[in-house]
Amino acid sequence: MRIRVLGASAGGGFPQWNCNCRNCDGVRKGSVRATPRTQSSIALSSDDVNWILFNASPDLLAQYKAFAPLQPARAIRDTAIRSVVLMDAQIDHTTGLLMLREGRPLEIYCTDMVREDLSTGNPLFKILGHYCGVNWHQVPTKSGSSFPVIGAEELTFTAVPSKSNAPPYSPHRDNPLEGDNIGMRIADPRSGKVLFYAPGLGEIEPHLKPFLEEADVLMVDGTFWTDDEMIRLGLSRKHARDIGHLPQSGAGGMIEVLKPLKASRKILIHINNTNPILDEDSDERRQLASAGIEVAYDGMDVKL
Repeated sequence: MRIRVLGASAGGGFPQWNCNCRNCDGVRKGSVRATPRTQSSIALSSDDVNWILFNASPDLLAQYKAFAPLQPARAIRDTAIRSVVLMDAQIDHTTGLLMLREGRPLEIYCTDMVREDLSTGNPLFKILGHYCGVNWHQVPTKSGSSFPVIGAEELTFTAVPSKSNAPPYSPHRDNPLEGDNIGMRIADPRSGKVLFYAPGLGEIEPHLKPFLEEADVLMVDGTFWTDDEMIRLGLSRKHARDIGHLPQSGAGGMIEVLKPLKASRKILIHINNTNPILDEDSDERRQLASAGIEVAYDGMDVKL
């Protein structure tokens, strides 16, 4: 199994177009040693030929261009992407679907809740119906329910519901329902290896712990360093946990969660532009390194 990080940033990318926080201003001016990142998405393959797209960010065309295997050029119109798996209905994880409208019907895997949001509050599925069309595949959220995905039939996929708010355009905003946000266990029976991918984690609920403990590679929420990060910068009135993201630092934070786990690689993804871990010379980055935790970047390649 091979995982390619297409984009490692949270919504808005890094640097964010209208942001002049220390990170964004510094990376533009060269005063902060940091690497620009596009908005969060990964591609996964079981054979290096067929690829599954996890989330479709607004930066998808740039990500496509940066990773040649997605365009194998076997015909006048071609793509290596066989299916798209959506982890939620957030705008930074779904609007890239519109960039895929010129081809065949899209094989899209998502929960009932995500399908509802993308058919009502933000009707992307209806819009795509006027172009390529959508073949929807239900992602089951019942405990222990695994499912296959077109293009990676050798692998086993299991969705794991996790607490997070629905998007602002959702009919049930501020009334979270199971399936609004999921993590994904991806197992390769050929090697016995397991990836757990969860770019949005607001809380380590009891049912999540076995998935974190068994994984050989973890790729999880790295949005904020502190719970009050956005409040302190005057950018929001909400804490990290209020918007569905467990901060890295502090009691019960992501560092504390990840440190004792057996995974050979522990990787943070979906990193907000304000997060000090983007500064490669920061104390926060050194704390992660000492805990054996990596920071995802566009182009990171993981094999297991």
